[in-house]
Amino acid sequence: MMRPWERLLRLAFRALFRHTVQRGLRGVWVQGNVPGQVCVLAGNHHSWWDGYLLPVLFWEAGKPFKIVVGERRLQDFSFFRYLDTVSASKPRDALATLKRGEVLIVFPEGELRGPGAVGELNKGTVWFAEKAGVPIVPVASRVVLRGHEFAEAYLVFGEPIGPDLNLLHERLEQMLAELDHQIRTAPAEEPLPGFELRLAGRKSTHERMAGWGAALGKLMGALEHRKP
Repeated sequence: MMRPWERLLRLAFRALFRHTVQRGLRGVWVQGNVPGQVCVLAGNHHSWWDGYLLPVLFWEAGKPFKIVVGERRLQDFSFFRYLDTVSASKPRDALATLKRGEVLIVFPEGELRGPGAVGELNKGTVWFAEKAGVPIVPVASRVVLRGHEFAEAYLVFGEPIGPDLNLLHERLEQMLAELDHQIRTAPAEEPLPGFELRLAGRKSTHERMAGWGAALGKLMGALEHRKP
């Protein structure tokens, strides 16, 4: 059972993660639904933000999960152990997460890579799904700076698939290719079509100035009408 101080620490760091996302990004847009059923959620790892975005979305949705984190990272940042994490060095603990009916979030590329094609995938993703008898749900994500001051996060949750590593690689590649195409072709100052804003972040300076300008215009108009 979690002790009171551990519960407070967890709540504090959850709030910190949410605050970090909202202060660092213009917003988080999602296509599809955060999985509610037990599954292995497998995503590409091409951005520093990946380890924040998925946990924050799950916390916002109130859905239980654990995210697999490297043991070295857990040693460097020990507070991560209070944030719904499980060590990559303890696969049996990760498997127990699935047996409890929680979602297990993994980054099967195994390391942070630059934005681009999906790298070689770790077979552990399939092992988890096979042992627990659950599907794999692919999730593709991009964090991009487009037509505004702050970067935008876009995530696509795919349809569940069986424990097939080649199929997972194919689906992630396809989803990322489609997402990258939308990013290249959509109007830069508008959100990508078909995505829902799940978490609003910081507005650009020119957006804030537009609001101030509109308010100032109304004030000046009112003053003009009051002149004799």
